[in-house]
Parts: sequence; structure tokens; C-alpha cells
Amino acid sequence: MAMSLCDNTLLCNFPKCRSKLSGFAWVTACSHVFCDQHGSSEFSRSPAICPACSSALSGKLDIVRTELSPSEEYKAMVLAGLRPDVVLDICARALAFWSYQVHQEHMYQEYSLSRAEGQLKQMDKLLTQQNQSRELELTSMRGEITSLKKVMEEYKRKYSEVSERLMERNRQYQKLQGLYDSLRLRNMVVGERDSQPQSRHQDLNNVAASQQATPLRSPQLFSRRPDAQSRFFSCLEADGDKPFLQFRSPARDRGRSFVSKP
Repeated sequence: MAMSLCDNTLLCNFPKCRSKLSGFAWVTACSHVFCDQHGSSEFSRSPAICPACSSALSGKLDIVRTELSPSEEYKAMVLAGLRPDVVLDICARALAFWSYQVHQEHMYQEYSLSRAEGQLKQMDKLLTQQNQSRELELTSMRGEITSLKKVMEEYKRKYSEVSERLMERNRQYQKLQGLYDSLRLRNMVVGERDSQPQSRHQDLNNVAASQQATPLRSPQLFSRRPDAQSRFFSCLEADGDKPFLQFRSPARDRGRSFVSKP
């Protein structure tokens, strides 16, 4: 903040303070002024050194703690009894101190402004470089987006082709499935028709096999009682006939005849 001669407030010359002075202030012989807080802390050590210009303050009156708003009594008595040339000399030195503070503040503000301008230029340059790099990145990203769009269109085209092929294969599969079902049903019907004669033929074969396996028995013409059978054969012998079951074949008779001859 710029300060003119008509301003009635000085600023603390401590680098990290820069606050407006009020109440009491510490004034040095090297024309610097500090607030009461920093002056008390900095000038309590020995030897005292100015925090603004690092000058050694070893004299008795090199550091003075003064009241910035003195009372009317102090104003009336501080210069009383002094010759006019002494009063003027004191006033000239006080005005020189004030003008020095204004000049230093002006220089400090110019320095701060130049430093801020330098930082602004650096930030502007950095911002320009970042903008250029961002533009390059955006350009490359736009190119990538364009290439990716082309790839996506190609994939869409391939996907549509594959989808059409898949639908065609599904239709072919449905047709083949229908044909397979119809052929299976037809084979089942034909198999049932063929199995019926085979089952009948098998039943007949089973019946024939069962008949062959069962021996044929002659009818029981005679009773199993022994007395009836003996009576029947005795009647036949009485009549001079051959028994019913006794017979000879011609070949057997001829063989006996050939054997009986001498």
C-alpha cells in the first residue's frame, strides 16, 4: 500500500509484519521503525541489530521507544526552551525520517509489484505452455477418438454379420431339429410295426418249442390194474392168437429164417 506525506500512519518495517503502527513504536538511528511487539522482542538482546538492514545499534540513543500519539502537555514541553534553529533542525530530521519511510515504502511497493509482475509473467508463460500441451493432448485424443470410432464401426459391422450368420444357423438348426424329430417318430412307428410280426413269430416259435419239449403220451387203453391185464392176455392165449403188443417185422423174420437153416 502506497503511503504519501499526508498519511499519518507508518508501517512496521519488520519483513513479516508490515502492520500499521499504533500506540508505541521503536525508532532506530538507521531510520527504521517497528511495532511495539517486534521491537520489544528484537531489541531486548545485546548487541541490538536492526531487523530491516542488519545495522548494529550500540549507541545509547540508537533505539528509542516513542509514543505515536503524545499528549498535549508533552507537545507543549518537549521543544520548549530550545532555540529556533534547534527546533527547526529537530523538525527537519523528523520530516526526513518520515520522507525516508515514505520512500522506502514506495520502493518496497515497487519491488513487490515487480516481483508480482514477474511471477505473473512466469505463471502466464507456464499457463501458455500448459495450454499448448493440453491442446496437443486434445488433438491426439481427438485423433484417438476418431480411430476408435472407426474401429467401433468395424466391430459393429462384424457384429451385424456374425448376428446374421448366427440367425441363419439357428434357422438351419431348427429345420434340422424338425427333420430329426419327424424321422425319429417315423422310425418309432416303423419299429413298432416290425416288432409286432416278430413278436407273433416269436410266440409261435415258443409254442412249437414247448410242444417239442413235452413228450407225447399214448392213450391208456388198458387199466393199470394187474389182474385185468392178466385176464386180457390170458384170453388171447386161449384163443391161440398173439399178444396185442407182440409183432415182428418181415426183415426180422427173414433173418431168423436164414440163421435157422443148417
